[in-house]
Amino acid sequence: MCGFADSSWKEISGPFTWTFGSCYLYTKRMGFLPALHRLLPCCSNTTDLILPNGGTPAGTASPASSSSLLNRLQLDDDMDGETRDLFVTVDDPKKHVCTMETYITYRITTKSTRVEFDLPEYSVRRRYQDFDWLRNKLEESQPTHLIPPLPEKFVVKGVVDRFSEEFVETRRKALDKFLKRITDHPVLSFNEHFNVFLTAKDLNAHKKQGMALLTRVGESVKHVAGGYKLRNRPLEFAAIGEYLDTFALKLGTIDRIAQRIIKEEIEYLVELREYGPVYSTWSALEAELAEPLEGVSACIGNCSTALEELTDDMTEDFLPVLREYILYSDSMKSVLKKRDQVQAEYEAKLEAVALRKEERPKVPADVEKCQDRMECFNADLKADMERWQNNKRQDFRQLLMGMADKNIQYYEKCLLAWESIIPLLQEKQEAK
Repeated sequence: MCGFADSSWKEISGPFTWTFGSCYLYTKRMGFLPALHRLLPCCSNTTDLILPNGGTPAGTASPASSSSLLNRLQLDDDMDGETRDLFVTVDDPKKHVCTMETYITYRITTKSTRVEFDLPEYSVRRRYQDFDWLRNKLEESQPTHLIPPLPEKFVVKGVVDRFSEEFVETRRKALDKFLKRITDHPVLSFNEHFNVFLTAKDLNAHKKQGMALLTRVGESVKHVAGGYKLRNRPLEFAAIGEYLDTFALKLGTIDRIAQRIIKEEIEYLVELREYGPVYSTWSALEAELAEPLEGVSACIGNCSTALEELTDDMTEDFLPVLREYILYSDSMKSVLKKRDQVQAEYEAKLEAVALRKEERPKVPADVEKCQDRMECFNADLKADMERWQNNKRQDFRQLLMGMADKNIQYYEKCLLAWESIIPLLQEKQEAK
């Protein structure tokens, strides 16, 4: 697969960094496990694969077992394809007020049985810009893979209070999902930068170190034949590009309409809150109608409460999923563009070789390496697209079912409220 059973894999891969564990999970999932076993002799020194961790232990200080990774990873045929051995949660947001700035940090709790972790449990605190650093590092070191999107950082001042409980909780959920997406990925979850993010006590030291080094990532992906136009994009990737364009367009339209609906519901809620008390005030002037009028006032109040719950659910649960997948489609388009760039580079190199006057020109090593990179892009992109589609189906099934349930509950509460005042009105009619 992509030549990674070959002894020259490290030379071929360039910036495409792999760990032993990620190779194992990936080859198992893709059906290339024999290639990994051929690779085992050159990976016998497991000490080179373990990162030093400086995080704050949240539990016992006993180091991880020295048993081999193959024994530690218990793979089966469940829905996820592998047994979970890494759990990450984001909780406990805290506000920090400093002289120069005010910001929020979140507690990241990690539990794992992987040998890459020196301890079974870690607890560190991170702010949004640390998550942003992690995502950038993943994009640099794993350019062939789809990196989950972060919640948008931009906040309109005066419109959204980024320190309000509602905003902080919405962001916490999004950051928690971001890390869980990475944790569930068979390659990204073994990335060294992800390990550092989860365990390092002082992340700033690693961030400064990374800034001092010249990354090689873009050299193989961004340094592509200048104005070369891609000739033959494979049909499957052309179909992916068309699908992503349509998907983003439709989802963007749904997002805009949903926001308008929620805005109108909020405006309607304001009117209801003014509407109900009028009946209560009126009841003081009508002795005979006092009880029915109070009943109508209480009914409207119950409907107001039900509508408020519905709009909160739509704002906190429905809209964030739409926005995440809009950003997801942008991330997938970015990976697809990088794949096209590598193919363009490969085609340009092939044309240069073909123009030589030799009858049987020998294919240079750099052309073969470029072909290997393109094949890696193809395999990784297709695997991530399949994983993304599976997640999308599950997420939207859960989302739409939840939306249906919330609307049913809302209308049931409103129906129950209005039905409760019918006996009061009937009693007054019979009294006449």
